[in-house]
Amino acid sequence: MADDTVADIKRQSMTIIVTKGSLDWAYPPFILATTAAAMDYDVTLFFTFYGLALVKKKLDPKFTVLGNAAMEMPMFGTHIAMPNFLPMIPGVDAMAGAMMKSLIKKNNVASLEDLREAAVLSDVRMIACNMTVELFDYKREDLMDEIELGGAASYFEVAAKSHINMFI
Repeated sequence: MADDTVADIKRQSMTIIVTKGSLDWAYPPFILATTAAAMDYDVTLFFTFYGLALVKKKLDPKFTVLGNAAMEMPMFGTHIAMPNFLPMIPGVDAMAGAMMKSLIKKNNVASLEDLREAAVLSDVRMIACNMTVELFDYKREDLMDEIELGGAASYFEVAAKSHINMFI
């Protein structure tokens, strides 16, 4: 057997392209990133299009029941599916978002702010797509201080060497 030293073994790595910025789509990339970082992976998150909302200094993710056929909310001792017509009623998205935030708090799930801070503290590399920043007319000062600006080439440079690449 060859003499494998720790220095000879390539550290595991993962990238995630983050394209969505709503409350329910915000959790998976941060949970996966912080979990992988805790498992000693090098992790890079590439935020593009609506995913940029998750790296704005003012984090305020929206929530909608529209287009989420699998959404069920625990109510009255059971799980109730959200009918397709509900999003047409004014205020339903805000109410569903408040319910989701309440469930998160009630079940001691980390807040997005906490998960984002954990990602920073865990040295998760975060890149905001510069083209999308320009497209949506954001300014550098609108984004987290820890975020890098880069293009698709910045993502590909890391993804080409990564063991795991995801799109969320």
